[in-house]
Amino acid sequence: MTRLAVLGSPIGHSRSPQLHAAAYRELGLDWEYGRSEVRSGDLAAFIGGLDPSWRGLSLTMPLKREVLPLLDERDELTELTGAANTVLLAGGTRTGFNTDVGGIEAAFAERGVPPLSTALVLGGGATAASVLVALARLGVTSVTVAVRDPGRAEPLVELAAAVGVQLAVAAFGAELPATDLLASTLPGDAPPPPLPAPGRAALLDVAYDPWPSRLADGWAGPVVNGLDMLLHQALLQVRVFVNGDPGRVLDGEAGVLRAMRAAVGGF
Repeated sequence: MTRLAVLGSPIGHSRSPQLHAAAYRELGLDWEYGRSEVRSGDLAAFIGGLDPSWRGLSLTMPLKREVLPLLDERDELTELTGAANTVLLAGGTRTGFNTDVGGIEAAFAERGVPPLSTALVLGGGATAASVLVALARLGVTSVTVAVRDPGRAEPLVELAAAVGVQLAVAAFGAELPATDLLASTLPGDAPPPPLPAPGRAALLDVAYDPWPSRLADGWAGPVVNGLDMLLHQALLQVRVFVNGDPGRVLDGEAGVLRAMRAAVGGF
């Protein structure tokens, strides 16, 4: 039996098992994909205890940065963002990938989000780094990051410089600018800071349980929800686990994507 799982804490709400199970059924693969509660500090022991039946891991909070020193190889986006959400276990090698960036880009394209030039990002963790890179690749040139502790945003400042984005850092409670996009990387139960009037701005909210989130409820502009992002980054993970490459399209991929979407409610 080939085994895979999503790891993180908390992990009980994750929809990744439904997405991946649907994909492997569609592909005719007898693979088992589960979930495991792994807290910060416990990842090395978990990975060290895996046997050869394991093919890959999906990582969520708080493990996307903690995994880096445990990897033998990293893809370009992992190096750039300093975060990996996918680990391929093959040939005795642990290879890290970041599929969050591509998942965000695909979700924006599917939802028909118009061209953007400015964005306000809430939160400064690993997911915010992936959002920043995706926004740069989508043409955004100016980003404000709002965080509880501005002193912890230095990695994002360096990342913004690397991808050619003008970045301002603001503390929660400061006056925040109106922008073309609001991107929230906060947990679903975390209260957002005071925000400018949204107008017709687009919204990316990575939270998806419950949905609509407190931000998305009644939002007037285009909305990209957390399941959009989760679906598309998971498809890239399936490519990694099956083909070893997030850029290599699956056989029958359109059917795989339909099966994955149906498994989480056909949103």
